[in-house]
Amino acid sequence: MYIVIAGGGRLGYLLAKKLQSDNHKLCIIDESLAVCEHLAEEFRGLLVINGDASDPEILTEAKVDKADVVVGATPFDEANIIICNIAKELFNVKRTVARVNNPKHLMLYKYMGVDVPVDSTSIIARIVEEEASFSDVMSLLSIKKGRLSIVRVDIPKESPVINKKLKDLKLPSNSVLISIIRGTEIIIPSGMTEILVDDEIIAATLIDSEKELIHSLIGKL
Repeated sequence: MYIVIAGGGRLGYLLAKKLQSDNHKLCIIDESLAVCEHLAEEFRGLLVINGDASDPEILTEAKVDKADVVVGATPFDEANIIICNIAKELFNVKRTVARVNNPKHLMLYKYMGVDVPVDSTSIIARIVEEEASFSDVMSLLSIKKGRLSIVRVDIPKESPVINKKLKDLKLPSNSVLISIIRGTEIIIPSGMTEILVDDEIIAATLIDSEKELIHSLIGKL
C-alpha cells in the first residue's frame, strides 16, 4: 500500500518505522524542517515533504491521489480533521485514520467523516475499567463512522451457547464471530466450532445490534 502520514513527530516516526518494515510505500509530511531532515536521514528512500499537510498543493506533491490510506498523526485535532477531510473530499482517498488528541473532539472526527479516529485515551480507559471490574463484555473498537462495533465477550457457565456449534447459533443479522480465545489458543471459528465455558469471543456487529448479540451469547444484557 501507499500510505501518507501527516505529522513526523514520535507517533509518525514509529508508524513509519513499522509500516516501512512491512514493505509499504510511505510519504511523511511535517512543517518542521529539522524534523524532515532527521526523517530523511533515518529512512533512506522515504519521501519526506516539508510543509503544511492541510495545504492541497503539499498533498498534491505527496501524491495523495495515489494513496490507499492517509493518516493524521499531528498533535492537533483541528489539523488532523482538516487533513483527512481534504484527502477524502479533494483527492478521493478511500480510507483515513487519525490520532484523537482530546477525547472531547471524537464526535467531531466522526461527523467530519474520518474513517478511523483512534482515541488512545478512551482505549486505555476501557482497559483500566475492564481490569478493575472484571466485566465479561467489553467494546473494543467502533469503526466505519461509528456504525460497526467490535466487542469481546467472555462466555460464562450459564451461557445458552455452551457446547453449541456456530452453525446452530441464532445471532443477529450483520453479526459475525471473528475469533475465539481459548486459554493460550486463538481459534478462527468455522460452522463446526463449538463454544465452551470461559471462551473469549471477539465479534463484529452493527452498533444497533450490539446488545442483541451480547444477549445471544451470554443470555443477559
